Amino acid sequence: MADAPTLRIALTGGIATGKSRVRRQFEELGVPTIDADLLVHAALESGTPTTARVVERFGGAVLAADGSIDRRALGRVVFSDTDARHDLEQLLHPVVYAAVTEWFVAQRRNGVRLALADIPLLFETGHEAAYDAVIVAACRPEEQLERIVARDGLSVEEAGRRLAAQLPIAQKVAKADFVIWTTGSFEDTARQVEAVARALDQRVRR
Repeated sequence: MADAPTLRIALTGGIATGKSRVRRQFEELGVPTIDADLLVHAALESGTPTTARVVERFGGAVLAADGSIDRRALGRVVFSDTDARHDLEQLLHPVVYAAVTEWFVAQRRNGVRLALADIPLLFETGHEAAYDAVIVAACRPEEQLERIVARDGLSVEEAGRRLAAQLPIAQKVAKADFVIWTTGSFEDTARQVEAVARALDQRVRR
């Protein structure tokens, strides 16, 4: 079994479209997952090479008291300056994708036949072709905006800038192999996750 290929699934979407909930529901169904946001958090901890490079580029104002990167302070910089955001992406994306690739290799060694990576900027970084299937978690843009404001305590203007930094959700939906809409109840989302999981399981069994 360890020599059998692992079906590499990417889960993506837009900010506040419910990706984390969808990923957790796949986990509850027994699918191993990895979260790119957690990899970013780890890369920006105190003492890491990535943190050093971020400070070199953006200055000490983005450092928290414990030596890690203050993500809120960094966000204020990069979401108001396109060049700054691109510079940050150049620092973070290679680290994240290397870790995801290594994780999938480990899943294959362990005989896992289906594994999922939650990658928010999959389409923006042009990495979708590296995966066997792409799932998009989606909701209406208006609902995205409401969720960002409520969840992150941002103004509507700040939330709008963060949305504008990503591809519109409609474009991501058009590129997806599977779409899970998170506009309904948690139970409705769970039913969609179960249906997609069954379809993926059928692919594994072919």
